[in-house]
Amino acid sequence: MTSSDPRARRTRARLRAAVLDLAAERELGDITIAEVAKRAGVNRATTYLHFPDLDALVTDAMEEAVAQVARAAALCPLDAPRDEPPQPLRDLFDTVAANAVLYRRMLSPHGSARFAATLRDRLAAELRRSLEARSRPRGTDDVPVDVHAAYLAGALTGVIATWTAAGAPAGAADTALATWRLLRG
Repeated sequence: MTSSDPRARRTRARLRAAVLDLAAERELGDITIAEVAKRAGVNRATTYLHFPDLDALVTDAMEEAVAQVARAAALCPLDAPRDEPPQPLRDLFDTVAANAVLYRRMLSPHGSARFAATLRDRLAAELRRSLEARSRPRGTDDVPVDVHAAYLAGALTGVIATWTAAGAPAGAADTALATWRLLRG
């Protein structure tokens, strides 16, 4: 059975949904592959045919969320006024807020290191493309684009992790504004 087989796609979709449901209920460290398989209605061996471990499964399950966050970050105009965060940045924090429990659990010390790296790397890649495609903010021309993108990706990942760990105490709009002020300088 190949990954393009409809049965494989359905099984993978059920496994993704099952792990996200369980992650919404409790911490990742408390979830087993056996529980995911049972929730998905497949046997444990089938789960391992599709994913080598829970970390790979949960990271794959969050792929679309990561893509949404990365796209939003890359769309931010770098010349927006300091006191007016760009709409894509507000959208980014709205997306994270809608899934705050999952982000908190994924980015916590007991979460998924693979997910954190995937989020950071995807953000850096999208931001690098964006920075290459348009003029960069004043004062950053002497900074290599890869370093600039990595800096922004690390900052956003850190803010998301800290904000969701605290239960998103400030609203998404306030957090977007604070983040924008820091990124704008």
